[in-house]
Amino acid sequence: MSTENSLGSKPLPKLLASFAIPSILAMLVSSLYNIVDQIFIGQGVGYLGNAATNVAYPLSTICLAIALLIGVGSAASFNLNLGAGRQELARRVVGAAVTMMVVLGLGYMVLLELFAPVLLRLFGGTDSVMPYALTYTRITAVGMPLLIMTNATSNLIRADGSPRYSMVCMLLGAVINTILDPVFIFLCHWGVAGAAWATVIGQAASCIMAVCYLPRFHNIHLMAEDFRLQPALWQRIASLGLSNSLNQVAITFVQIVLNNSLTYYGAQSIYGSEIPLATSGIIIKINAILLGIIVGISQGTQPIISFNYGAGKYDRVRGIYLLAVKLSLVISAVGFVLFQLFPTQIVSLFGTGDHLYFEFAVKFMHTYLLMVVVNGVQLLSSNYFASVGKPLKGLLLALTRQVFFLVPLLLILPRIWGLDGLLFATPIADFIAFVTSVLVMRSELRRLPKTQAAQTV
Repeated sequence: MSTENSLGSKPLPKLLASFAIPSILAMLVSSLYNIVDQIFIGQGVGYLGNAATNVAYPLSTICLAIALLIGVGSAASFNLNLGAGRQELARRVVGAAVTMMVVLGLGYMVLLELFAPVLLRLFGGTDSVMPYALTYTRITAVGMPLLIMTNATSNLIRADGSPRYSMVCMLLGAVINTILDPVFIFLCHWGVAGAAWATVIGQAASCIMAVCYLPRFHNIHLMAEDFRLQPALWQRIASLGLSNSLNQVAITFVQIVLNNSLTYYGAQSIYGSEIPLATSGIIIKINAILLGIIVGISQGTQPIISFNYGAGKYDRVRGIYLLAVKLSLVISAVGFVLFQLFPTQIVSLFGTGDHLYFEFAVKFMHTYLLMVVVNGVQLLSSNYFASVGKPLKGLLLALTRQVFFLVPLLLILPRIWGLDGLLFATPIADFIAFVTSVLVMRSELRRLPKTQAAQTV
């Protein structure tokens, strides 16, 4: 088939561009859901509204973790099987993945509706912030199954060779969300509820478009029997997507620790509890734009790496990984310059505040994002292992930054330097994770055979 031939034969720079550019745009659009909400809430509600969306943000990262578990795992399995010529198994993988999306998405929605107050308190919600956070969460929980279905299916659509369709799915929802946000917040005066409903409606539109692709796969033809419960395939899908998924879970855990630490140590400073909580959410979501580009590159490499690894074309596997790393370093360097030179202008987009508000926001951005230039290497490396069917290595590498390095630093450094310790913990962890990734991948790439021997996965 043409898609298979292009994955295994087309020049790597052109192939990466054809897959990565739509993936990058899709990830940027996905980031806009949170960014647009943050901007309009900041302008229409104030910094307490921004703090509320920051408190609720871990729920979105958990949702993304579920989507990555299914989407990355099923896409990797799909391409590995296509590369090895196993079309029937590739078809069954897609059916099993869709069933997983529905079951886990509905289950997550129910859990959020039942335990939202407890979770938001756990995530650092204060008495002033909780009413806004509860309103926002109760509504956005309805859209979580839609978000899981859209993001996970988009991975499969890219794996099938249609990255532009995947991009348009995400773009549709973001455009609708962007249009409805000011209407609901400023014209209807619904506040954070308006931002939440705009998000859910946009997610619904994206989900419908993504589901419409299922009968139109190029490489397979889905049958009704493919959607039955298939525990063995669920396990295989989960194992391949686990490293990406747990990386998001680790991000959530770090967010919880950071929120509570900012509230605690902020109360002991001139900034108080709410200013660090609100500004940190803004900076983290700004950084999510840069990370979205890197994730888009990573997602663009996945079908290329998986197919060529399954086909035994290891030189192409090595080449596409190194090309992605170089591109990541260049893009991250541009982001670093913007973050360091224009922090006040960037933060001003998200609403107004007093002198202390902007003072802490600039300080947080300068310090927290000090090592963004090298952050993409760890992400690309952990995704590489998921793409070649080595989930355990990918999992361990994915957890290096968040769990092994950052959490201990977040707990230790503030005891020595207070609020400044929280800010410096992140760039230190970033640097250690970067060095670890370089050492692991250097060893892994040297082990790759240079022959074109068949690979069984």
